Amino acid sequence: MSAGCMRWVLSHAVRAVCGVSPGYRMPASRFLNCTERSSIIAASWSRSPFSTAEVDTEQTPAPKKRKQDSRADATISNVGHSIPHQHIQLISETGEDLGTIHRVRVIRMMDEQGLKLVLLNAHKDPPVYQLMTGKQIYQEQLKLREKQKAKPATVQVKELTFSPGISPHDLTTKLKQVESWLEKKHHVRITLRSGRNDPAVNLDTTLQQMVQQMEVTVGFVSPPKVIRDGRAAMCIVRQPSAKEISQKGKKNTAATRPAASRSKSTGSSTPPVGTTDTAEESKQQRSDGN
Repeated sequence: MSAGCMRWVLSHAVRAVCGVSPGYRMPASRFLNCTERSSIIAASWSRSPFSTAEVDTEQTPAPKKRKQDSRADATISNVGHSIPHQHIQLISETGEDLGTIHRVRVIRMMDEQGLKLVLLNAHKDPPVYQLMTGKQIYQEQLKLREKQKAKPATVQVKELTFSPGISPHDLTTKLKQVESWLEKKHHVRITLRSGRNDPAVNLDTTLQQMVQQMEVTVGFVSPPKVIRDGRAAMCIVRQPSAKEISQKGKKNTAATRPAASRSKSTGSSTPPVGTTDTAEESKQQRSDGN
């Protein structure tokens, strides 16, 4: 019965595709073309969603890659019994490589030896863990904190702009602001911008003189230089290094020595007043005796 129904369906499909009536006798060439079309239709039915062959050959989607946690290597903490990996590469508390071990056995070792489990590298396959004591974990955390402190902090750059015609009071206020930023270890970009009515001056030299008016010693990330086709000057100051402070101290000491030597030489060339008076009195007594 099913075979007869299939032949009936195929015959009606051929007639629908070829566009002929049931009583019409078609030529052989047209019959071949219609047969090819019917074979295409039959092939499409065999690939229909109702076919079990397509279900069997359906490809399973590839598993999504797990994102790597960049913070895993930046922390030292006890994982405990919640080990997400089935097999791990285990290192003993003495640093010995124990190889790849199942997590059930690792948990048993932790309970028997009273140790804790720390993740060292989650990016390897299998991931690397180490057995540690509580004291070892504390020491590793201290080392990690010291490393993080040793990293240079992000430096903020503050900006300050004024003109050559600024009043002394305003200049002092702005320089105090620069000093407060330097105390917080910030860098300060100072821009001296000339206006239309300002007198023509050497902006870089003027900026250098203004910076020297500060009460604290400064270092330069960028020394004063002319920018914007001579319409402005800019410099970036920072806290001085220990070497710069010592060099400035030596310069100040060398500058005070010539002044002290000049004062001594002036004092030695001028005779004391008391000595001169005594010599004159002795001469007068001798003349009176004669």
